Amino acid sequence: MNHAARRIGRSLALVLPVVLVLSGTLAVTRVPWSTTPADSQVLTASAEKASSKSASTRATPRAPREVLRDRLVAELQEEDPGVALTSLQREITRKPSLARHCVFLARALGKAAVHKYGAQRAQRFSRPVCDTSFAHGVAQLS
Repeated sequence: MNHAARRIGRSLALVLPVVLVLSGTLAVTRVPWSTTPADSQVLTASAEKASSKSASTRATPRAPREVLRDRLVAELQEEDPGVALTSLQREITRKPSLARHCVFLARALGKAAVHKYGAQRAQRFSRPVCDTSFAHGVAQLS
């Protein structure tokens, strides 16, 4: 009995560190901050070489704030700036990491509103979303 326990202990002493190192390495190479879990990337040692070679052949991915900006501007074109500003507020509440881009997004909506409605009419849709960034975007084109 003692011999069997010693044998199991030795096997674990050899195998367990290898398993822990490999699982830790694999866990660290996962990128959890990518846009969606399905799009998560695995980093490799040759990632730098691969990205420099293929950068000219494939399009660079767009930042989430740019995708959101385009979606909100399209919503503004279909509906009105009030609906787009409400969607902006909802998105920032849902995903707080976008809050640092709120000024950029609200200004873009302000500029798009001026293009669609003119400066005076666009100013009527102003709300306190992202302080006064929407109004600032309207004022920039006035």
